Amino acid sequence: MAKKFYLTTAIGYVNASPHLGHAMQFVRADVLARYHRLKRSDVFFLTGTDEYGSKIFKTAREQGILPQELVDRNALEFKELDKSLNISYDAFIRTTDKKKHWPGARKMWLAMVKAGDIYKKKYKGLYCVGCEAYKTEKDLINGKCPEHLTEPETVEEENYFFRLSKYAKAIESKIKKNELMIIPLARKNEALAFLKQDIEDISFSRPKRNLPWGISTPDDDSQVIYVWADALTNYISALGFGGKNPKNFKKFWPADLHIIGKDNLKFHVLYWPAMLLSAKLPLPQKIYVHGFITSGGQKMSKSLGNVVNPFDLIKKYGNEAVRYYLLREIPAYEDGDFSEEKFIFRYNGELANGLGNFCARILTLAGKTPLIAEKMRLNPAIAKEIKQIKKQVNDELEEFKFNEALAAIWKLISFGDNYINKTEPWKIKDEKHKAEIIFNLIGLLKNVALLLEPFLPETSGKIIKSVKHSGKIIKVSKGENLFPRIS
Repeated sequence: MAKKFYLTTAIGYVNASPHLGHAMQFVRADVLARYHRLKRSDVFFLTGTDEYGSKIFKTAREQGILPQELVDRNALEFKELDKSLNISYDAFIRTTDKKKHWPGARKMWLAMVKAGDIYKKKYKGLYCVGCEAYKTEKDLINGKCPEHLTEPETVEEENYFFRLSKYAKAIESKIKKNELMIIPLARKNEALAFLKQDIEDISFSRPKRNLPWGISTPDDDSQVIYVWADALTNYISALGFGGKNPKNFKKFWPADLHIIGKDNLKFHVLYWPAMLLSAKLPLPQKIYVHGFITSGGQKMSKSLGNVVNPFDLIKKYGNEAVRYYLLREIPAYEDGDFSEEKFIFRYNGELANGLGNFCARILTLAGKTPLIAEKMRLNPAIAKEIKQIKKQVNDELEEFKFNEALAAIWKLISFGDNYINKTEPWKIKDEKHKAEIIFNLIGLLKNVALLLEPFLPETSGKIIKSVKHSGKIIKVSKGENLFPRIS
């Protein structure tokens, strides 16, 4: 029986169009989904959109449209981005979906009520609309949210609260024991430092008269469920939790991996585990936390207005080139700065001159030499190099080091280029010896293509298609120029 692997992205917030930071997370998740499918795991890959909250309501009002119109329009853009980047998700959840999401959100709420963890009280606090979260004075820098550089609003209302404080110690213990594993270690330490503070109970609803946009609390139609309490439940509602057919929930939960940005750390290592503990449900296995794509040293965000449109980039350079840049240039755990100059440098140096040229050289040589496959074996030194590189790629992917995994594949390309330069097959007169060299080169090329499959699936497919076995004979076709050089 195949081992199950359930992974999720953070669901995109649809108050505006998706940006390059979203594209990076979706591509990283897609690589892992494809990698685990190649390992014959039973994969369920979830992504989607987060569609409630005061920020959505405020944006829609500013644009003079209904919130549902806004979320319908922008959710479609997130779906289009996934399609443009060839993201192989198994389900796309929308939190406004009354059939698929609402039952799960309400069942989770009722489970927390049953546990005695939901209670009502009046509250006055500082609320950042950008974060969709209450802030304390110590969270602010010069009176402003450090994330959005805006002053929070003072909000006074009667809400339902969640006994978050009740679960802080249990969550701290599970993180320390790696029962809830947080990667990288720096983010684990950040989470533990946060949990050492005095954790207070949090508002888990908003009055409908102030925010008429959300899922009504099951026992009180005058309140809507707080956006994070609703949104986090997507990870189980998408599996059928609360619905009529929970078979996927029984099969795939707990999640093997949540992939999130560092700005979502608190919600995923505190709010979400506390909700699950309250509902007496298992916690996710791992949370991988990545950094931001910066632009001019600042986080790329809609509110700061420094976003790069991923659709423009894909249209200009192609989806595989964009996938490559996001995986190779941006570090696995830290922030990485985007510039078009860096993009073109990577493209020309590693895709056009590297992979593209390597593929073209081998297919050109192979097209002139007939090869009988059954009479040939890979050179042992080449087979050893391929085996070592495969292990390195797998090891790096297990730690989510996409950039290092690709660097290893390019080592194999470099090894192949050196082999061509050393053997100079075009000078060899002995046809048998020449055929042996070409056979080794085709073996190298096919293994490069197979290793690239999770990262650049279309490119990998084109390379594999160019080398065909026709009975005992290997036939090659030169095909298209994979990555034409950008002048």
